[in-house]
Amino acid sequence: MSAVTHEILVNAPVGKVFEFWKNFENFPRFMENIESIKVVGPELTHWKMRGPLGVPVEWDAKTTYIEENKKISWQSTGGTVENHGSVVFEDVDGDKTRVTVGLEYKTPAGAIGEAVAKLLSDPQRQLEEDLRRFKSVVQEGDAHLMSGATAADGSKNADHTAQA
Repeated sequence: MSAVTHEILVNAPVGKVFEFWKNFENFPRFMENIESIKVVGPELTHWKMRGPLGVPVEWDAKTTYIEENKKISWQSTGGTVENHGSVVFEDVDGDKTRVTVGLEYKTPAGAIGEAVAKLLSDPQRQLEEDLRRFKSVVQEGDAHLMSGATAADGSKNADHTAQA
């Protein structure tokens, strides 16, 4: 498995940062290669990534741990890319948040695996860029970005941690 880690300081309180992050359906707004994330059940999400030559890369993930305003962990449960990781949120002086993302991933063998590997040729750079965009979105305070995601059933403010 390959691993990447990066942290960034966001100029917003930990509660605001955590609430935005825990709604995974917000991710396409700051993650360049993520096309969509759909809540498919309590703690379960389906991810779709734009792959090379228009070949979509998809997987399911389960939220394995959540501690409000502190940490979210996940593990893929099926699909093209095996991955797991955690995001840690640390309050800094009451008005800033240190966000640390660590993830490990393994691409499959074969043609699709090779395509995914090419797409992820520099995952460290991709993580850094995605976190810079995340910081920008959260700091801009654009309310529609915080609440505009939809759940699989079409409802607003999708929360993958909610019990069905």
